[in-house]
Amino acid sequence: MAKFKCPKLSFNSIANAISVVSGVSLAGIIGVGSYVYLNKDVIIDDIKDAAIESVMGGAGGALGGGALPIGSPELAPPADQASAPQGSTMGLPVPGGF
Repeated sequence: MAKFKCPKLSFNSIANAISVVSGVSLAGIIGVGSYVYLNKDVIIDDIKDAAIESVMGGAGGALGGGALPIGSPELAPPADQASAPQGSTMGLPVPGGF
């Protein structure tokens, strides 16, 4: 039966590996931060355009360019529905005695 020899790991080799990983991570963080800082205006404009596009629903984004919906017909009351009587407080006290 062959004996398996485990290579000895010294503290120095472990510390060197950790320092390399730390350096690569720091370089990545600095790189991404620099990219975002240098391109912040473009990134903000892209986000604004995407937000306007999602709010406008593809209406073109121009103020007079497309007809915006005024309301939903499902929310309008039926024509035969009685309106609330004028001057009625529905039994609730009104501040000021109106």
